[in-house]
Amino acid sequence: MPPTSTTSSTPEHAGDSPAQRVVGYAYPWDVLGDDGFPDRARSLGLTGVALAASYHSTRAATPWHPAHQLVEAPHAALYRPVREEAWAGALLRPVAGRVPDGTPDAFAEAAGRLRAAGLEVDAWTILAHSTRLGTAHPQVAVVNCFGDRYSYALCPSSAAVREYCATLAAEAVRDAPVTGVSLEALGTLGVTHNAAHEKTAGAFGPALERLLSVCCCAGCREAWEREGAAAGEVVAALRRGVRQLQDAAPDDAREVADLVGEDASRVVLEVRHAFADELRARVLAAVSAAAPGPLRVTVHAAADPWATGPNTGLGERALADPAVDAQLLHAWSAAPATAAAVAAVRTAVRAGAGVGAYVTVLGAEGGQDLPAHVAALRAAGASELHLYHLGLAGRHGHERMAAAARAWRAAAA
Repeated sequence: MPPTSTTSSTPEHAGDSPAQRVVGYAYPWDVLGDDGFPDRARSLGLTGVALAASYHSTRAATPWHPAHQLVEAPHAALYRPVREEAWAGALLRPVAGRVPDGTPDAFAEAAGRLRAAGLEVDAWTILAHSTRLGTAHPQVAVVNCFGDRYSYALCPSSAAVREYCATLAAEAVRDAPVTGVSLEALGTLGVTHNAAHEKTAGAFGPALERLLSVCCCAGCREAWEREGAAAGEVVAALRRGVRQLQDAAPDDAREVADLVGEDASRVVLEVRHAFADELRARVLAAVSAAAPGPLRVTVHAAADPWATGPNTGLGERALADPAVDAQLLHAWSAAPATAAAVAAVRTAVRAGAGVGAYVTVLGAEGGQDLPAHVAALRAAGASELHLYHLGLAGRHGHERMAAAARAWRAAAA
């Protein structure tokens, strides 16, 4: 039997202003087959749910669900029907995700149930991340300076990748009962992000991660050349920097420019951000064309412009993009650097844009003093709270979510 909720059944968010936005994350299989899910989400003080419309491969715990305790999703998938008319002729196309009860349009069905309960729903859409596609089409995957290919990471330098991401995002929201879209992996993924049986955690310091996350695929090298940088020299500089760092302290945090030179560093970052900007523009245009109405747009982002992964580094154009309503920052750690990153983005982002703080109730980070952590994030300039993860967390995790939501609102009082 699933655990019993210990929180109030009365939603705490009635009459909230946009600044009180509190969002929990979930998968369609968390909602389908569990009639108690919407009321539980409301009782935690949530205003909405970011529901996975497309997601990478995963094996997920479901401690609340009355019918199962684990769900295995072996491939990156779209949890909606894969329509031939949308994908005809495309090099890259998703597979349809399967949920335990066999619902064919799992995302839309789950979203409808949440909307009927009075909750906002963001289509949580994972974009340039698919091991299946990167393996089947290695020419579109990220490649490091040693020629190692990251099959899970699709490089935005490829027109096929940009088309795939735009169509995926459009199909996520098409004719679906959603109020927003939450875009993850809207850019380049780097060396440490999830591959099968990941064994890179702790192997690379921050500077080494940056160098090994620079994509050196044919598309990126051609773009460097157009910007006046000799691609072979840039790759050689990156390799020298990697070798130099392998003899350095594990926490070496030197800047890329210090290791490969100012010119190479500038070109590499400018090209990466230019492709990310083009990708974001394509995706947002596709979402706007396919959406049932105006949607709130949230982008998973990072204060560090060199950041790769699900939260990609922000360039100047990304910070100023009027089509993005909120930049969502990974804020799992309660270390001072997290609040400092929120403050930096709050200062740099365009006027009127939100800054979200993405907090977990799982693992070691979930055991921190979450009320104090979210209050510090609010004080640093965060304007909305995002909580991970409604389906994965059991009773104690939900209690921490409720406490975090209360602290968030109290900090604004």
